[in-house]
Amino acid sequence: MDTPDHVATHLARNLASLRHARTLTQEALARAAEVPRSTIANLESGGGNPSLTVLVKVANALDVPIDELLAAPRAKVRKWAAADITKSIKGRGISLRSLVPEPIPEEVLTLMDFEPEGAMRGTPHLPGTREFFTCLAGQVTIFVTGERHDLRAGDVLAFPGNVPHSYQNPDAQRSARGVSVVILAKAGV
Repeated sequence: MDTPDHVATHLARNLASLRHARTLTQEALARAAEVPRSTIANLESGGGNPSLTVLVKVANALDVPIDELLAAPRAKVRKWAAADITKSIKGRGISLRSLVPEPIPEEVLTLMDFEPEGAMRGTPHLPGTREFFTCLAGQVTIFVTGERHDLRAGDVLAFPGNVPHSYQNPDAQRSARGVSVVILAKAGV
């Protein structure tokens, strides 16, 4: 069973998380809940001892039940069926599928499936971008600024993502698979 200190900690964490998820400032939430901003700040610091009336007002303003404000943190689990994850075909015989269906700032993680002799040009990125390609199965040849790099299962190639590059499965009989991890440069840096 949770102690009052634990409940205050849960309330602080949950309130801040819910407020951020709704892109509300403390002031905006306070207005919506019809409580002083200092009450929201106090609750988020874990130092508040709110009345039931305050909890009801804040929960209503966030459109959540009170128990969601007070509950111990739960794992945020989500499952995507394979059919729900977008695939695209690029170049000649290469299918791309995001490894992480939720957006990740400044990173692109892609599973690449190569048909026999499949090939495609890479997408140039901003200067400062790094790409890491891991060959998972078969063979993949990557050309970076015209230089050839042959990879087999387990090999990894890192290169600047802003230079001309292309991918190819040189095998006419077998498919290949790899993972591309692109760490994007920040614009204006």
